Amino acid sequence: MKEFDQLPKSIKKAVRYIKQDAPKEKLELIQKVIENAIEYRAKKG
Repeated sequence: MKEFDQLPKSIKKAVRYIKQDAPKEKLELIQKVIENAIEYRAKKG
């Protein structure tokens, strides 16, 4: 869990939201947005 503790506070809050409060209907949208952001950043270098 040490790696998780080193992440920014905003990421920790997002993960907590996904685990606890996010409606099941929105999980797919959240997943797409996060995957697109990671893919964009990986291509950008």
